Amino acid sequence: MLGGFKNITKIPELQKRILLTFFLLAVYRVGAHVPTPGIDTAALAAFFEQARGSLLGLFDMFAGGALSRLSVFSLGIMPYISASIILQLLTVVIPHLERLQKEGEAGRRKITQYTRYGTVVLSLIQGFGIAVGLENMAGPSGLSIVIEPGWSFRLMTVITLTAGTAFIMWLGESITEKGIGNGISLIIFAGIIARGPEAVLNTFRMLSTGEMGIFFVILLLVVMVAIVGVIVYVESGQRRIPVQYAKRVIGRKMYGGQTTHLPLKVNTAGVIPPIFASSIIMFPATIANFVPHPWMKAVADYLMPGRFIYEMLYVAFIIFFCYFYTAVTFNPADVADNMKKYGGYVPGIRPGKRTATYIDRILTRLTFSGALYVSAVCVLPSILISQFNVPFFFGGTALLIVVGVALDTAGQIETHMLTRQYDGFMKRGKMARRR
Repeated sequence: MLGGFKNITKIPELQKRILLTFFLLAVYRVGAHVPTPGIDTAALAAFFEQARGSLLGLFDMFAGGALSRLSVFSLGIMPYISASIILQLLTVVIPHLERLQKEGEAGRRKITQYTRYGTVVLSLIQGFGIAVGLENMAGPSGLSIVIEPGWSFRLMTVITLTAGTAFIMWLGESITEKGIGNGISLIIFAGIIARGPEAVLNTFRMLSTGEMGIFFVILLLVVMVAIVGVIVYVESGQRRIPVQYAKRVIGRKMYGGQTTHLPLKVNTAGVIPPIFASSIIMFPATIANFVPHPWMKAVADYLMPGRFIYEMLYVAFIIFFCYFYTAVTFNPADVADNMKKYGGYVPGIRPGKRTATYIDRILTRLTFSGALYVSAVCVLPSILISQFNVPFFFGGTALLIVVGVALDTAGQIETHMLTRQYDGFMKRGKMARRR
C-alpha cells in the first residue's frame, strides 16, 4: 500500500486532481463555519443540543454541522439530491426527459441544467421555511434564536442559504469533473468525517462521567469494526456471468474466441439509496420541526430515528431506490445488444432478448440481496444506538456512506494508476496482470 501512495507522486495529472479535491473540500469546510447574520448562536447551539439524535441531528450530520451553526451552507447538498431524485423520477413518466437521457452528453447536460434550476427552487422553499421556523423557536432559556425577526431577516436568510447551496453544488460538480471521485458523495463524506473528532470527545466525556461503561465502549468499537468489515466485503462482492465470444475472421486474421465474464455488483446502487431515502424523509420532518402546530409536532415525533414508522419508511425507501437507481444506471437490454453485436453470448442462453431476460433476472435477485444488506447496515445500528446515549456519528448510515465513498474514491485513484502502468494500492492489481 505504501508503494501505491508513492506511485501517486509519479503521475502529475493524478496528483493535481487529488490536490484540487482536497482544496475544494477545505473550502467547503471553511464555509460551514461562516454564520448567517441575525442569529443568536448561543441559543441556537443550546436548541440543537436538545435535538441531538433527532432528524434535525441527522440533517446536521449530512450538513457537516453547518445547520447547528446556521452557517451559509446550512441546507447542505440535500436540495441538489432532492432535485436529482425528482428529475430521475420524471424521466420515467415524461417522454421529453426520457429522450434527453438517451441523447448522450448533450442530453445529460440539459438534465443537469434542469437539476440546477430545481435545486435553486427547493433551496428557496427550504430556506424560507427555516427562516420562519427560527423566528418561532427559542432556546432552553427562553431567549429567541433570531435577534430581529421580520421580513428583512427572512429575505436575507433565504438569499444566503440558497447562495450557499448553489456554491456547494458548484463545488461538487467541479470535484467530479476536475478532481477525483464523486463530488456530491465526497462533500457528504467530508461533512460526516468532520463530526468524527467531536463524537470521539463526547464518547470520552461520557465515559469519564460514568454515562457510558468501558465494556459498552469496547462493544461499540467491536460492532463498528464488524460493520466496516461487512461493508467492505459486500461492496467488493460480484456475481460473474460467464461470456463467450465467438471467433471472427477479419481479412487474414482471426479475432475473438476468448472467455470472459460480466461482473454484477451485489450493491450496484452504492451509497445512493440511503442518501436519497434520508433526503426524502428529512424534507417533511424538518418542516414539521419548524412549524409550531400540534399535529406537525406529532409528525416530527413519529419520524424520529429509532421509531417504528421512521425505520419502516427508511427501509421501504432504501429498497425502492436500490431498484430504481440500478434500473437507471444498468440496462440489461443494452448490455445484451452490445454483447450480440460483438459476437458475445452467455453459454446455454440464446443471444438477444433471452440474454437480456437472464441478466435482468440475476440482477433483480442481486438487487434484492443488496437492498436487504443496505437496510440492515443502516437500520439495525440506529435502532441499537437510539436506546443508548451515544453520538449519532456511529450510525450505520454514516458508516455505509464513509466506507462506500472511500472505496469508490480509492478505486478511481487505482484506475488512474493502472492505466499508466503503475501498481495500485494492493498487490492484487499486479498479480491480476501477471495472470
